[in-house]
Amino acid sequence: MLDAVVVGSGPNGLAAAITIAEAGHSVRVLEAKAEPGGGARSAELTLPGFVHDMCSTVHPLGRASPFFRRLALEAAGLSWCESEAPLAHVLDVESVVIQERSVVETALQFGADAARYEDLMSPLVERFDDVMDLFLGPLRLPKHPGLFAEFGITALRSMNGLGRRFGDPGARALLGGMAAHAMLPLSAPATASFALVLGIAGHKVGWPIARGGTVAFTRALVRTLEALGGELTLGHEVRATADIPPARVVLFDLTPRQLLRIAPDWLSGTYRARLGRYRYGPGVFKIDWALSAPVPWRDPRCLRATTVHLAGTLEEMDAAETAVHRGRVSPEPFVLFTQPSLADPSRAPLGQHTGWAYTHVPPDSDEDLTGVIERRIEHFAPGFRDVILARHVRTARQMEAYNANYVGGDINGGSAVLSQLLFRPVMRLDPYRTSHPRAFLCSSSTPPGGGVHGLCGHFAARSALAELEK
Repeated sequence: MLDAVVVGSGPNGLAAAITIAEAGHSVRVLEAKAEPGGGARSAELTLPGFVHDMCSTVHPLGRASPFFRRLALEAAGLSWCESEAPLAHVLDVESVVIQERSVVETALQFGADAARYEDLMSPLVERFDDVMDLFLGPLRLPKHPGLFAEFGITALRSMNGLGRRFGDPGARALLGGMAAHAMLPLSAPATASFALVLGIAGHKVGWPIARGGTVAFTRALVRTLEALGGELTLGHEVRATADIPPARVVLFDLTPRQLLRIAPDWLSGTYRARLGRYRYGPGVFKIDWALSAPVPWRDPRCLRATTVHLAGTLEEMDAAETAVHRGRVSPEPFVLFTQPSLADPSRAPLGQHTGWAYTHVPPDSDEDLTGVIERRIEHFAPGFRDVILARHVRTARQMEAYNANYVGGDINGGSAVLSQLLFRPVMRLDPYRTSHPRAFLCSSSTPPGGGVHGLCGHFAARSALAELEK
């Protein structure tokens, strides 16, 4: 009998397995597909020689994660690349704001609001590790109560509320674009936390990408696991508990919906009912492009950043995200555009480039928004269509078909509404434990939620180790 089995080989599943293997226990990861990684995979989706990431590309939390930093994944083959600036935000054809690595240089763009931006960001950047410890984990007694109170009061605000601190539209928009990663209306409580965490990460560690594709991140995790004696079995789909080999504990890198499907016989009726009320968020519509040249931005400063938010003002972003939550897509949606080959030329043939974009859509949407997104990019980069060699498209429904954890196209493992930001998947003292003493959840449906940081898996494994070591 194995000590542990992990179902699913996304970053959280691999992180859980590594944590258990580090403690000296036997562990096997089961993956239904022929390759590990979940959303952290790469492939030639368009043309030979063009490497595209299946989901995530930019990893500020990957570099910031205290767990991944401790693993020293660079020794296992991971190499980071980054652009000169973490982020560009396009308000309109004549106005672009750049997040620089320097807080001061970023603030200089905001005129009379420069000091307000510095006062907000600098103390948090200086205490970056402590802030990450507060945010990237389950709700628990804080090590630094003063910082918890200072950060928490601001983080629990809506982005619209935080935006009222600033008169400069650029400052409001830059923070609002980062808050939009919450996939919520910007009037929602705690959307400011996304702006703060992603903002200070950009200043402290940048918004880096993995050389060769996000698959390099997965390969480094697999090498680390195997060096510790852990096992990975590919092509092993778990449809029921009978498909799981005997083990003292089982960890599921799955969302509540998949757990309910696979293991109803393991869960109490009360716990099943509570999981059944778990809320998923909007989906995404994603396009990958093979490009013959860099994107011809009207403002060439956009070429300084791997990530470009085509998003407009704070008010326009709020309207776009609110529309999604009302079941429709705005004619001018929030578009996140990434141009990874600028920082990592290995992703495309010499002189050519890759790019991708997504926008948020209602759950389970099968609407093709290629025209909407390409028109929006063309507006800010005339001639963009002329450099397209090929494209690959996935609707929200197709995102779920690719990865069952993306329920309705939700790539974050569940809605980030305040109740689920603090308590996910249900309110429990230990959120990783299910009602079965040997079954644990370790996916992004547990704290701290979405993002490639591995901490959902790491904390779940620590709960499982407490059971193993009884």
